[in-house]
Amino acid sequence: MAVLPILVAPDPRLKTQAQSVEKVDGEIRQLMDDMLETMYAANGIGLAAPQVGVSKRVLVIDVARDDEKPNPIRMANPEIVWASETEQLHEEGCLSLPEQFAEVMRPTAVRVRYLDHENEIREIEADEILGICVQHEMDHLDGTLFVDHLSNLKRNMILRKLQKARRGQPATV
Repeated sequence: MAVLPILVAPDPRLKTQAQSVEKVDGEIRQLMDDMLETMYAANGIGLAAPQVGVSKRVLVIDVARDDEKPNPIRMANPEIVWASETEQLHEEGCLSLPEQFAEVMRPTAVRVRYLDHENEIREIEADEILGICVQHEMDHLDGTLFVDHLSNLKRNMILRKLQKARRGQPATV
């Protein structure tokens, strides 16, 4: 397993549509394992393949708390087959937008169909933090960042802060 470099916005690769995988084989399983190691090393709870420069519809999630046993979920070609009509506002962050957070409105619960790490079709219903995380990571597969759900003003403020931080300048608003 390997820790992969995580792309940081505004890297244009984060804005591309990821390609479906034909099947979960040894190469995709290795990618999933490397992504999990990368996510854990970065103290994240989710990571999508485009965030590590791989344009494939693959994501990994583990929302277990520090005092709980790890419970990783590996998904290929995930699709939302149902979403609740009710929505909730929740603060989100992203490993590709370090130290930036904002409230995003999303469906309260979703049902997701995907291929697991053994190439078996699975379906889960996800709510609370898992539901938010699944939706957030699936957005990455379509080239959408959480800031794309915000107003232009809020999005631009966050992106300017990131650009200034990358240049080593203090971020001012």
